[in-house]
Amino acid sequence: MLKKNEAERYIEVPGTEQRIKAKTAWNPDSLRGDYADILILDEYQLMNEQTWDLVGAPMLLDNNGNAIFVYTPPSLRSRSASKADDPQHAAKLFKKAMKLMNGGSTRWAAFHFTSMDNPYLSKDALEDITTDMSSLAYRMEILAEDIDEAPGALWTRKTIEDNRVTEAPDLHRIVVAVDPSTTSTGDEAGIIGCGSRKDQGYVLADRSLQGSPLAWAKAAVKLYYDLQANLIVAEKNQGGEMVEITIHQVDPDVHVKLIHASRGKQVRAEPISAKSEKGKVHHVGNYPMLEDELCLWIPGDKSPNRLDAMVHGMTELIGKQAFDSMDLDEVLS
Repeated sequence: MLKKNEAERYIEVPGTEQRIKAKTAWNPDSLRGDYADILILDEYQLMNEQTWDLVGAPMLLDNNGNAIFVYTPPSLRSRSASKADDPQHAAKLFKKAMKLMNGGSTRWAAFHFTSMDNPYLSKDALEDITTDMSSLAYRMEILAEDIDEAPGALWTRKTIEDNRVTEAPDLHRIVVAVDPSTTSTGDEAGIIGCGSRKDQGYVLADRSLQGSPLAWAKAAVKLYYDLQANLIVAEKNQGGEMVEITIHQVDPDVHVKLIHASRGKQVRAEPISAKSEKGKVHHVGNYPMLEDELCLWIPGDKSPNRLDAMVHGMTELIGKQAFDSMDLDEVLS
């Protein structure tokens, strides 16, 4: 006979210490104050790494317990909801476990299952829903493949890595590019710092966030001053003139340029992608979430906000119209 405690969220065998308890584990603090013989971290890819490092592992010390990590390869949508510092942390742990296990270590056992391997799923329903999925979604959600680069994406990991630098040179211009969101519960607002020297572009910061228009406006203005930027470039398709009004509500002295994205997102992104391939766009440091968007977005899908913001910034700095508006001496200086 089992006893269920809804308030404390556990099921136990009365008169024993046998208990199954459910807890939220988005971050370390939500998991604190307990111990376990077996700790199961489900949807581990969405948790912050320190949930295991700082709290989960010590919970097993009392009884020399074991841990089970369950994760699904993170899609772009789930990555935006993840609390992880590195959205690939679960995938990296799995690869490490596989390598150690294949090397003879008994510390880890690693398994890979597809949705077809689950005997409790309806095969008819599974076949039906997969007809509506993109090939990338099918590979990630149904086949459980770890994919960090989508076939057909405009950017590759190699291109980004080959052009990555540890610091930027003296820059001629710096902008904060904003792809705004209009609500606090919708998509993230892309907030990317970009700089240029001659025909070379540099990604300097990613301050993207999910929040109200006032929240992203404050973040953009702060980055404007942190980078000593020349202006904030913001798309006005979402929110119209309210974008500029919201930014100036935070600071009326900030220089703002509104751009109207009249061309399709793929058309706007392709020239910047081409410049990246030619070694003219450099990431100063690492920006995992931005780089995920660049390498996983397939033209035709809804483009993510970090990517849009970076494209706006680089177009302003090293796009064709940027040089059309400059004289030759300025370009070559």
